[in-house]
Amino acid sequence: MPRTIPGLHHVTAISGPPQANVDFYTGTLRQRLVKKTVNFDDPGTYHLYYGDEAGSPGTILTFFPFADAGPGRAGPGMASAYAYAVPKDGFYGWMERLAERAIDFDGPTERFGSRVITLRDPDGAPVELIETDRDSADPLDGFHSVTLWERDLAPTARLLTEVFGYAEAGHETVEGVERLRLAAPGTARGAVIDLMRSDAPSIGRQGAGTIHHVAFRAETDEVQREWQDRLAQVGHPTTPVIDRQYFNAIYFREPGGVLFEIATDPPGFAVDEDAAHLGEALKLPARYEPHRARIEQVLPPLKVPA
Repeated sequence: MPRTIPGLHHVTAISGPPQANVDFYTGTLRQRLVKKTVNFDDPGTYHLYYGDEAGSPGTILTFFPFADAGPGRAGPGMASAYAYAVPKDGFYGWMERLAERAIDFDGPTERFGSRVITLRDPDGAPVELIETDRDSADPLDGFHSVTLWERDLAPTARLLTEVFGYAEAGHETVEGVERLRLAAPGTARGAVIDLMRSDAPSIGRQGAGTIHHVAFRAETDEVQREWQDRLAQVGHPTTPVIDRQYFNAIYFREPGGVLFEIATDPPGFAVDEDAAHLGEALKLPARYEPHRARIEQVLPPLKVPA
């Protein structure tokens, strides 16, 4: 039986100043900062990872925070929104919690039979909370889905269905926005991808408040190599394997232009930090350790809310 992608591994976005980002995702959204490191290609900038208590695949949202980043804007050829799964019977609780804190949100609206509310992070990025039937003790049960804004849904849909093993799970058009829902087999977190086409004119611009790339899961290094071979066979060659310390990564552009990654589950975020203390210390790859003092001098201090 052909191998299939189980779902999302992580989503990586761009933000403005890091402290506001930490306050929102650990405070308002009640996520754990599971890793505080640097952009491996630009060590003068943080790379922040948020997720559940263990930093499980399918719960991880990461940011490159640039204090002087200009505002970005989603458009065709970009991932335009990420959605968290609200555990069973928790939807009203989230609306009440946000209202009590005077945090504005849109909705609830309905999407494919489920209620959705949308709030904005400090950089204006839409953060969707979607009602689900999943049982979880976590306030949010990792990702529900990611939306990809496409000019033409068909080429990306073919990649996801014919290569990754997704299946169509719904198709609707609401107020000029066409949305095709695709779902990976199984019950993993982040198993849903929505492909969106809109009549609204927009020219995308990378910047604060936009998504940089979307990462899918490979359960092992061997599985990742199989995906590398498979993608090359169907005309989507990837980068070589890149060591990201907490996972290995390969990248390619899907037909509509969105940057896709396939990331391995191992070794995980406890590889260089005790699980009880994830995200507390600045962790650097070995090549940057000789420069730690200078890097720490450049990076602004961060305080994680209790």
